[in-house]
Amino acid sequence: MSGANPDHAGAAHANDSGVHVWLVPTPVGNLGDITLRAVEVLRAADAVACEDTRRTGTLLAHLGISRPLVRLDAHTMSARAGRVLEHYPRLAYVSDAGTPGISDPGAELVSLALSLGGAVEALPGATAFVPALVVSGLPTARFTFEGFLPRSGRERRERLEAIAARPETSLIYESPHRLGDTLQDLARVCGDHRQASVTRELSKRFEETRRDNLQALSQYFAQDVRGEIVIVVAGHAGGGDLLPGQTETDFVALARELAQQGHEARHIRALLQQRGMRKNEAYSLSLAVQSVTPAHTAPSTLHTED
Repeated sequence: MSGANPDHAGAAHANDSGVHVWLVPTPVGNLGDITLRAVEVLRAADAVACEDTRRTGTLLAHLGISRPLVRLDAHTMSARAGRVLEHYPRLAYVSDAGTPGISDPGAELVSLALSLGGAVEALPGATAFVPALVVSGLPTARFTFEGFLPRSGRERRERLEAIAARPETSLIYESPHRLGDTLQDLARVCGDHRQASVTRELSKRFEETRRDNLQALSQYFAQDVRGEIVIVVAGHAGGGDLLPGQTETDFVALARELAQQGHEARHIRALLQQRGMRKNEAYSLSLAVQSVTPAHTAPSTLHTED
């Protein structure tokens, strides 16, 4: 290890601004997952920017590294990042865990550094969603990473419906106290019997991956759990996620239930088609149930609790 210059650990590009940002992955659980190159860059950078100075300080102490620590999180990035790069142009950035720039403020720092004519390097290393995908047992050739879903409202509903409709595997980050509600929402829009997996506490002592259908998983994780969560959901199979022997009566019951919950006709139609109903029939049924649903029925939404 050179230890004197992070450029030795990988190709660095000269730039007029002098700004050079390294995105340094940190372990998602097991501290042994830090890479030699990450240690080298953290040692040689002018400073280390991070989301939580206490957490990152503990990691640096474990590694025997003493560098200035600067807080750059979602609340401070916009106001402070420019000044930080002025004082520390050769900056290493880490998130709380995993690869920076994925579901964290690192992406904003990258944009700023590039706008200043600086160089940006992303080191390979730890991340949560790739191991969770690989161990899920679901198809890995094509997948969509959703990150954290919106907590409520139309955007959340539309994102869930997109997950239900797409043919490839979907990956979702979720917090422990929202896991049960999100699994219930997924079961509602994808169908109870869509296959999925839930991985938590990756690389830690109590790492767990549970593989089952969404209904069973929502029941299993009904109570709060610990750890960061990755949900992996199988893609739409094309023929719907129906139980064997499902009948037209089942479609009607589902459509009525969705209408009573306050879903618009277009959402009912989309969900019926995802369950295997033909397009024209789904269109007619969605209009029919809307016309007979009492106007005063209070619309219900997907889970929105904090």
